[in-house]
Amino acid sequence: MKYLLHTYGCQMNVRDAEGVAACLEAAGHLPAVDEADADVIVVNTCSVRGKAEEKALGKLGLLCAGKRLAPHRLVGVMGCMAQRRGAELLKKIPKLDFVAGTRQQQSIPEILARLVAGERGLVRLDDAAAVPRVPSAHLTGPVSAFVTVLLGCNRRCAYCVVPDVRGAEYSRPAAEIFDEVRQLVASGVREVTLLGQSVMNYGRSNPVWEGVRASSAGFREDFPRLLEAVSAMPGIRRIRFTSGHPSGITDELVRAMATLPHICPHLHLPVQSGSDRILGLMRRGYTAAQYLDAVARLRTAIPEFALTTDIIVGFPTETEADFQATRHLMEGAAFDNAFVFKYSPRPGTPAAAQCDDVPAAEKARRNQVLLDDQDTRGLRLNEACVGHTLEVLAEGVSLRNEERWSGRTPGNKIVAFEPPPSIAAGDLVAVRITRAGPQTLVGEVAGEGCRPIQQRL
Repeated sequence: MKYLLHTYGCQMNVRDAEGVAACLEAAGHLPAVDEADADVIVVNTCSVRGKAEEKALGKLGLLCAGKRLAPHRLVGVMGCMAQRRGAELLKKIPKLDFVAGTRQQQSIPEILARLVAGERGLVRLDDAAAVPRVPSAHLTGPVSAFVTVLLGCNRRCAYCVVPDVRGAEYSRPAAEIFDEVRQLVASGVREVTLLGQSVMNYGRSNPVWEGVRASSAGFREDFPRLLEAVSAMPGIRRIRFTSGHPSGITDELVRAMATLPHICPHLHLPVQSGSDRILGLMRRGYTAAQYLDAVARLRTAIPEFALTTDIIVGFPTETEADFQATRHLMEGAAFDNAFVFKYSPRPGTPAAAQCDDVPAAEKARRNQVLLDDQDTRGLRLNEACVGHTLEVLAEGVSLRNEERWSGRTPGNKIVAFEPPPSIAAGDLVAVRITRAGPQTLVGEVAGEGCRPIQQRL
C-alpha cells in the first residue's frame, strides 16, 4: 500500500509522523506521491488551539467525502485530537476508518492490516498505566533529525490540553537515546534536536541512567548530563533542544550550554505573556522578572545567544495594560523571533471555565501589533549580521528560490545563498551576509573561515 501523512502542529508531531512513516516502510508500505496516488491517508492532529482542530476536521471531512471516487482508500486520524476525542470522531466523520492516540505510532501498521482484513472503525488510544514505546526509526536522507527524550507534561498550565492528550511525563532511558543518536549520525545526520514538551524536566519522572557512566564534567542534573553525553558522540556537529521553561535555566544548564561542544547558542523559551497577573492566571510558575533574569544569565555566559518564544494574546481578562506589559517584555528580551497566537479556550482546561471576554477583533489587533513589533526587532537584529561571515549548515534548495540553497546558523537563523558547484546537503559552509530581512538572511559563500561576532546569530 502507498501511504500519505498530513501533519499539523509542533515538532513533536513532526517527529511522530516520521516515526509512523518509518514503521510503515519497515512493514512494506511505500510513500505516495500525492493524495490521488495514496491507498491510505493519515491526518496527524494537534489540539493546542481550536483552529488546529478545525483544520484537521475539515481535512478529514474532505478526505472521507472523496472516498466516493476512491472507495478502496483508507483514511485515519492520529495525534492529540485523536487521543482527546477518541471514538467520537468515528461518529462525527462518516467513513473514517481508524483513530490512533498520541503514543500509538507503532500500532498503525497492525491497524492497517486489520482494516485490510475487513475490520472497520478501529480505535486505539493510549493506556495511561503502560510504559510508553517510542519508535527510534527514522527516514533516511535528512541532515537534521528530531529525537524524543521526554514524553508528556506535568505542568498543567491553565490553558493547555497537552497533559491530557500526551499523558504524564516519561523520560526515555539515556542508553536508548544514545543508540538512536548513534544510528542517526551513522546515516549522515549532522544535527539533532532533543524534544520534550518541557525538555529540561528530563530525568525527573523516572530513572534514566542505568548502565550509563557518570558525568565527567561534574554535572549532577539529568538534562545537562544528557547534553554532555550526546555532545561527546563522534560525528555530531550540532545539538538543539526544545521546548524550554524558565525554571529549567539552572546554573548547570547555563554552564552546559556555554562550555559543551556542539550545543547551539539558541533556545526556544516560551514566555506567553509579559504581565505577572496573566502569568499567574495561566499557571506558568514564574514572573516576568524571573523570565528576564533567566535570559540575562544565558546571555552573560553566551554572548551570541539567540532567543525565540511563544506568545498568547487575548487570554481571559487580559487588559490593554497587560498587553502593553507583554510588548515591554518582548522588547526587553530582544527576541530573535516570536510565534504569536490568539487565545482559544480548550475544553476541560481551567481557563475554559473563565469567560473568553477579549473580543476576536481585539485579539486580532494585538496579534498584529506584536507581529509588527517583532518584524521591526528582527530586522534590527539581523542587520547587525550584514558584513559578517557565519557558519551555515546547508539543508538544500531554497523553497522560495530554486537558484539558491538555504540553511541555518547555530543561532537558528535562516540563510539563503547561491551554492558552489560541489555543495552537498549537510555541508557546513561559511557564508558572508550581504542582506537582511526580519526573519531571513541572504549571503554569498566566502572563501575564509567563519568569524564570530558578538550578536545573536
